[in-house]
Amino acid sequence: MYLIALCDDEVEQLHKTEEVLTEYRNLHPRENFRVKRFESAGILLDLIRKEEFLPDLIVMDIYMPDQMGIEAARELRRMGNHCRIVFLTTSREHALDAYEVEAAQYLVKPLSKEKLFPLLDRFLEEIEEERRRYILMRIEGMVQRIAVDDIVYCEAQGKTQYMHFANGTQCMLRITMAKIVEMLSPYTEFMRVGIAYLVNMEHIEYVSKVEIQMDTGKKIYPPRGSYQMVREKYFAYYCGE
Repeated sequence: MYLIALCDDEVEQLHKTEEVLTEYRNLHPRENFRVKRFESAGILLDLIRKEEFLPDLIVMDIYMPDQMGIEAARELRRMGNHCRIVFLTTSREHALDAYEVEAAQYLVKPLSKEKLFPLLDRFLEEIEEERRRYILMRIEGMVQRIAVDDIVYCEAQGKTQYMHFANGTQCMLRITMAKIVEMLSPYTEFMRVGIAYLVNMEHIEYVSKVEIQMDTGKKIYPPRGSYQMVREKYFAYYCGE
């Protein structure tokens, strides 16, 4: 499911944009997305701030009475949100500002399917690819998106789990190791090592008879009797078996 936000103070323009999106969905029935309309940038930003609505794409008018679209985008970026933004406008005078806030596209009205359809094709493909490489975790009361490639290993210490990242940081998770294994099961680079570790093989420097050397400097010692299994799994992963 993709979430698309339409933000425009003109109800008629909202309706027209939604019609174009509906036509796209009818032509691409496998693309499952939901559209939510906003007549105020402030309301949209408030929902994003509260994490009650986190769109994958925002189609936003630049000229709105309560808050200019560019300023709304700046506030969104200050929140740390980097969803795609498409600006709609009647002129190109804010093109440089759009670049500043990492807008994905800047379209001059009137909006047409010839303008929007190619963008949707590209955006939805990009989003799908990104989603394959991210997981959502609740950390310290906040839902955070974690890049799978950044996870070096996960470690169980009693009832607490720790996730260690490539930049040297770690986070504490109040879920079971079995749940972490389940969440990361689509990613073939993860290998269970005993009951205490889940290791990202992309971050292994070498595997010896007694230890696994990670590229962060961490050494992991597999349980006695499991060395052969660990070496075979590591070899099979890199040989594509």
